[in-house]
Amino acid sequence: MPIAIEEVSELRAKLEAMQAEMARMAERLSQLSGDETPQPAAKAPAPEPKPEAIPEEVLLVISAAIAAYLGKRGHIRQIRLLGSTPWAQQGRVSIQASHRLDAGTGW
Repeated sequence: MPIAIEEVSELRAKLEAMQAEMARMAERLSQLSGDETPQPAAKAPAPEPKPEAIPEEVLLVISAAIAAYLGKRGHIRQIRLLGSTPWAQQGRVSIQASHRLDAGTGW
């Protein structure tokens, strides 16, 4: 069910009123505590660290591997390096090692 524009503007007005009230409360709290410098109500979230660029040679190798697997040239849309904790990595190793491989089929 889509949200009506009136509902969005009403929610925005309520949010702004709440933020203004929080600022007044923070100022009042700083006055009561004897602090002369009012603290900001909320800090802006820290920007995410910019991921490092993937070298061109690595992109070419990935592209060649995709082409070899698909049998035709594929288009790479996005490549992300996903971090993994040693705990999660060991869990994957355990799961993959638990798979039974049949000697007769090669799988």
